[in-house]
Amino acid sequence: MPPTHEVVNQPSPLEDSGDYNVAGEPALREGLEREGAGWAAQALDELGRLAGTARARGWAEQADANTPVLRTHDRYGHRIDEVDFHPAWHVLLDTAVGHGLHAAPWAEQRAGAHVARAAGFYVWSQVEAGHGCPVSMTYAAVPALRHAPGLAARFEPLLTARTYDVGLRPPQTKRGLLAGMSMTEKQGGSDVRANTTRAVPGPDGGFRLTGHKWFTSAPMSDLFLTLAQGPEGLSCFLVPRVLPDGSRNALFLQRLKNKLGNRSNASAEIEYEGAFAWPVGEPGRGVRTIVEMVNLTRLDCVLGSAAGMRAALVQAVHHATERRAFGALLVDQPLMRNVLADLALESEAATALALRLAGAVDRAVRGDAEERAFRRIAVAVGKFWVTKRQPAHVAEALECLGGNGYVEESGMPRLFRESPLNSIWEGSGNVAALDVLRVLSREPDAAAAFFAELDRAAGADARLDAAVRRLRGELADPEGAEYRARAVVGLMALCLQAALLVRHAPAAVADAFTASRLDGEWGHVFGTLPRAVDGNAVDTAAILDRARPGLDR
Repeated sequence: MPPTHEVVNQPSPLEDSGDYNVAGEPALREGLEREGAGWAAQALDELGRLAGTARARGWAEQADANTPVLRTHDRYGHRIDEVDFHPAWHVLLDTAVGHGLHAAPWAEQRAGAHVARAAGFYVWSQVEAGHGCPVSMTYAAVPALRHAPGLAARFEPLLTARTYDVGLRPPQTKRGLLAGMSMTEKQGGSDVRANTTRAVPGPDGGFRLTGHKWFTSAPMSDLFLTLAQGPEGLSCFLVPRVLPDGSRNALFLQRLKNKLGNRSNASAEIEYEGAFAWPVGEPGRGVRTIVEMVNLTRLDCVLGSAAGMRAALVQAVHHATERRAFGALLVDQPLMRNVLADLALESEAATALALRLAGAVDRAVRGDAEERAFRRIAVAVGKFWVTKRQPAHVAEALECLGGNGYVEESGMPRLFRESPLNSIWEGSGNVAALDVLRVLSREPDAAAAFFAELDRAAGADARLDAAVRRLRGELADPEGAEYRARAVVGLMALCLQAALLVRHAPAAVADAFTASRLDGEWGHVFGTLPRAVDGNAVDTAAILDRARPGLDR
């Protein structure tokens, strides 16, 4: 190369450091211990070190660049309805399943199993988010399937198995299964009660489904939970991709969606033409049967968005730590420190909330009624807020890299394209906010559990105490409740995040968060932290120290 091509003032690739551990983040490790899964730290480190390699980054780039391809027919004209994935997709999924990030916790008796799984999902999602879709759906399918004990006995051991078995074969001939959901129809979207797919009883105890599904992600999964109109009304069914005799079910892939992001993952329109299905749960109560699955996939929306924010933050901090401009490192320049510290606060608050929700799920599964009530409302609150924060957060982190961040090789455009998805999946922002209002009005135990959680931080921060009083006032005013839903649920989320940080995070983090989010002009752009809190300078050094890439030393 000519001498003019000498490369200077460019950060070294983080993945080439040899000691980058994605699981080394202090907020993650503290939350893992706090929520009862400290025993999983060693396994999480193993996954975190793999996630921090150039090899893993390569898998993500390959899976994203080489999108799935639909093959409807073979060369002889036979209908096959298969999707070809790049080998990197299978490596990502094999790693996720092998580390128990799918349905494995349902086979565990150990307290904290769902928290350990959530932490692993958070770590591995930072590598690549698309393959997390079938992982998440498989995790969420088990409690819904338990509404049909016979089917659960048959398939749950294979759904929880830590073996990724590729290929379309009869489910019970495989060593491990993946499950999906097939709910959305073009006329209804989130309004699943408007579904028109029909289910007709057959002579064999099964049903025959006929209808069109508008979005079915991961169509190469082995089993699908779906909703259809049966004789008693909207009901839940389990649809196998391949029938027990080895023949393909009458489930036809019409096309794959050309999506903004999540490009490694196939999302299809499918047609049921008399597809065989087993009934799941009480006839006519399909939504009630499936609601547990939705709650768990919403948890993964929060985890996935927190993971995307953390991945973007790490790249921004690493870049600023090694890049110089105007005679100084970017990280040492006051305005950039403000931006990075603000991004770090947002990321840490999202991580703390995501792990608290995972802890609530774990304890609810084990019979804790208060945690079940808290989970019911807090997951919806977190789903609304954290997923909404991700696009703005990733965009600002991308800008920290300047033009380098706008180039595909940086990985930031992939993170940005992915960032709106979790706010849309499993109910858009309006659906989640209105769900919170419904829970508040219909489930007093959930509202009581939510405020009990806030009250555990009472008296520790005057700004938080004032915000909680303001929240109680907002909820006591029914006038225009739906119109104000986003503002109210956003305040609920900020109060919950602040309460967690006040109780568990270092003072530098908690004080800066409550001063900026609850008592300042923050909210328009990142990088508007106050200079001081309660007369003390905001400790950006302490905040950024927790935000730096986790390194094994």
